[in-house]
Amino acid sequence: MSPDDPQQSAYGPPVPQRGRLEDVLAEAQAIKGVSLWQDAWKRLRRNRTAMVSLGFLILLSLSAILTPLLPLQSPLDKDLQNRRFQPPTAASFQMGARPGLKFKDNSLVAQLQAFEKKTAALRAEAAAAPPAEQAERYEAIEERIRIEHPFNQLWNELGPISWWMTRMRVRVFGDYAIPSLAGTDELGRDLLARLFWGARVSLLVGLVATLVSLLIGVAYGAIAGYYGGAVDAVMMRIVDLLYSVPFIFVVLFLMAVLQEDTTRLWLEGWGIDQLTIFYMVIGAIYWLTMSRVVRGQVMSLRAEQFVEAARTVGASQMRIVFRHLIPNVLGVVIVYLTLTIPAVMLFEAFLSFLGLGVAPPDVSWGMLMQDGVKALSSVKTFWWMVAFPGLALAATLFALNFFGDGLRDALDPRMKNRA
Repeated sequence: MSPDDPQQSAYGPPVPQRGRLEDVLAEAQAIKGVSLWQDAWKRLRRNRTAMVSLGFLILLSLSAILTPLLPLQSPLDKDLQNRRFQPPTAASFQMGARPGLKFKDNSLVAQLQAFEKKTAALRAEAAAAPPAEQAERYEAIEERIRIEHPFNQLWNELGPISWWMTRMRVRVFGDYAIPSLAGTDELGRDLLARLFWGARVSLLVGLVATLVSLLIGVAYGAIAGYYGGAVDAVMMRIVDLLYSVPFIFVVLFLMAVLQEDTTRLWLEGWGIDQLTIFYMVIGAIYWLTMSRVVRGQVMSLRAEQFVEAARTVGASQMRIVFRHLIPNVLGVVIVYLTLTIPAVMLFEAFLSFLGLGVAPPDVSWGMLMQDGVKALSSVKTFWWMVAFPGLALAATLFALNFFGDGLRDALDPRMKNRA
C-alpha cells in the first residue's frame, strides 16, 4: 500500500493522505499573523478624515520645525511709524530695510557681510595680542556678537540649529521676505512671522506637557486600578486632594519655588531655563484626569481572561500592568491626549497673559490671541489680529480631534481584524 493512500483506522474514518497534510502545513506556515499596530494602521488608512488630519498635523509640525529656513519677516522687528496695525497686504518687503535698524545699504545681507568682516578683523587682532589679554578680548567679541549681530537684532536667542538654518535662509533667499499677508500688530511686527514662530512654542508646550502628563497619569492610574483595595484608596485620595487645589495656585506655587534665585541658578547650571520649567509644571498638573480615566479602564479589564492567563504563566504584576493592561487602554488614552494638547495650549495662553508663562520677546499662539483681544475696539476693528491666530488654533484643534477619533477606532482591540 502506498504511503499516500488513505489507511483505514480501527477507531474511525480513514487517515488523510500525507501529501494533503503537508499541503495544509505549508499553507499554515505561509499565513502571517497581524499585530494590533499593523491592523490599526491598516484601518486608520481607510479613515480619510483622520488621514487628512494627520497630514495637516505633519505639515504643521514640519513648518514649525523649519520656520528659520522659511523666508519670513522678523517676528521682533518693530515699525511703529509706518506699519502699526497694517492690514494684510501683498506689498513686497526687504529684510533690513527699516531705517531704524541702520543696516548697511538697508540690507540684511550687506549688514551681515560687513559685520562678519569686522568680527574677523577683531579676532585677528585678539589672536595677535599678548596671551594675558586674549581671553578678555575674545570675551568682548562674543559680547559684541550677542548684542550687535544682525540675527540677534531680528530674532531672539537662536539656538545652534536655528542659527544655522537662519544663515541658510539668508544664503538662499537673501533679503527677500514674504509680504505681510496676515497684517501687522500694534507694534508694527509681521503677524505671519509671529504665527510661525509662535507655533514652535505652542506645539512644543502642548507636546511636552502632554507627554509628561501621559507618563505620570497612565502609570499612576494603571497601578491604582490594578491593585485596588487600600492601594487604590490611598492613591485616589491623593488625586482628590490635588484636585481640590485650583490649578492656578499650584502653578503659582511651583513657579515661585522654581524661580527662586538659588533654585533658578541651580537649574540653569543643568541647562534648564524658564520655558523648560514651564513645560514641566503644566505637565505635572495635567495628569490627574488622565490617571482617573486609566484607572477606570484598568479596573474593568483586570478580571478579563487575558489577565488571568498572564498570571497563570507567571507574569509579574508590573509586567501585567505595563505589558498587558496599558496597551488595551491606548485608544482611550490617545483620544484624551488629543483633547489635552489644545487644553494645555489654552492654559499656556492664560498663564502667558498673567506673565507666568511664555514671556516676550518669545511668542506663542496664546500671546497672539491675547494681543488680538486687546486690539479689539468699538471704534475700529483690527480683525486680522484675532482671525489668523484663532484660525491657526481652531484648525489644530479640529485636526487633533478628528485624528484622535480615528485612532480611537483603529486602536480598539475589540475591532481588530474587522472590516
